[in-house]
Amino acid sequence: MTPALDVIRIKGLKVETVVGVHAWERKLPRTVVVDIELACDVARAARSDALKDAVDYSAVAQVVSAFIGAQQFQLVETLVERLAGKLMADFAAPWVKLELHKPGAVPGAADVSVAIERGQRIAFKP
Repeated sequence: MTPALDVIRIKGLKVETVVGVHAWERKLPRTVVVDIELACDVARAARSDALKDAVDYSAVAQVVSAFIGAQQFQLVETLVERLAGKLMADFAAPWVKLELHKPGAVPGAADVSVAIERGQRIAFKP
């Protein structure tokens, strides 16, 4: 059997936070949008059909929302880096890919984002 590369994805998670270097950005929370990919072994959950054996993506979304909402970083880069570390630690994930979008950050641009991958993609035994 071929080893599995399992990933859960959450796309377009909207969270209110204060992030930015300019004074006008630090006055009020703004909406950022996060795309999350988290490596996990889904085989056990697939066999048991039980949430206790799965990575609960609702819990992932809650952790992301709570973490981002509680922070006030100047740089999106800092926010996304720290979030990656938190997700890997909290969910024992060997690999995470995040893209944090900051709409309206640059006049004339629809979106600005920072995307990172941390950890190592590993194959899970089926």
